[in-house]
Amino acid sequence: MIARDAAKTLRRLARGYPIVVIMGPRQSGKTTLAQTTFKGKAYVSLENPDERAFAREDPRGFLARFRSGAIIDEAQHGPDIFSYLQTLVDAKRKPGLFVLTGSQNFGLLARITQSLAGRVGIVHLLPLAIAELRNEGLLGRLDDVLYQGLYPALYDRKVKAPDWYANYVMTYLERDVRQIANIQDLSTLQRFLKLCAARTGQLLNIANLAVECGVAQGTARSWLSVLEASYIVHLLQPYHRNLGKRVVKTPKLYFCDTGLACSLLSVQGSQHTAIHPHRAALFETLVVAELLKRRLNAGLRSNLYFWRDNIGTEVDVVIEEGLRLVPIEIKSGLTVNTDLLAPMTRWMKYAGAAAKTPTVVYGGGEAFTRSGARFVPWSEL
Repeated sequence: MIARDAAKTLRRLARGYPIVVIMGPRQSGKTTLAQTTFKGKAYVSLENPDERAFAREDPRGFLARFRSGAIIDEAQHGPDIFSYLQTLVDAKRKPGLFVLTGSQNFGLLARITQSLAGRVGIVHLLPLAIAELRNEGLLGRLDDVLYQGLYPALYDRKVKAPDWYANYVMTYLERDVRQIANIQDLSTLQRFLKLCAARTGQLLNIANLAVECGVAQGTARSWLSVLEASYIVHLLQPYHRNLGKRVVKTPKLYFCDTGLACSLLSVQGSQHTAIHPHRAALFETLVVAELLKRRLNAGLRSNLYFWRDNIGTEVDVVIEEGLRLVPIEIKSGLTVNTDLLAPMTRWMKYAGAAAKTPTVVYGGGEAFTRSGARFVPWSEL
């Protein structure tokens, strides 16, 4: 068992809310985290057809078996239980009674908003964090991490990354995206996924994406929304408040896991990753995902943005910490020079008193300070 940073947050939320919800992509470790954090609780999965039918046909009888609470896995498959959960937890007034997990943000959040508002603490669980692997002595070389990705199954099973991701993509396509978006043409959706992977770390251009995929812009936008709701991609929004009017207002597209992106890009191994034309974008994807995990594991919303002006000057990530703004530059090289600080210098003139010390995350292994900036190795994120 790889200890997860989110476990502490789950225990804290369970002391204040009658229901705790863990949401995230399939195979990110939600079930394992719930069962290890709340040992002794009854467990039921609505992936089981019999349990799913019971929950839909007789939700009151389904919940009556769990007077002391339970872990209900893939709870979005039992939409009728949420109203009864509200009545049950209001009557018992006991914290940490039920733990729900779900891999479809659309369905689960809709039920929570309608029936359980104010009664739920939520944690979004992405795949493993670099720090979690480092603490267990499992962190490999950078190119290995980029290629293999950070899904738990690849670290606790004897399975090769190409085999696992090929099956993951097919299962995901057939069971989730096609069902949610009612997609009939599987080959077009596969092409859409590959085109998205080729754009990780880039400004999102829906019109261009739709043309290359051969679908309408509305369709491309709808499919992208499903990918985002299913924790496959993340849209990093631009920061423009009080930092000049002529700035880019288009989000950047990032995959939530580099291993999945590498699989869709047909990367052949970690040796191929080292020379792949998308390596810099994959490294940036890794760092953005790690910064996002840090927030989500603490039960907080993302406070990450990027900044780009109308002449192309860009800061890869801006972290909003109250009234302070932390600029972060991301470079995949093993060595760095101070020339890359030029964009942040321009940005800090805009930010003024709100700007904090610039940080550079790079592919090397030594932490140091130079020219007023902190340089942090990727492995110490």
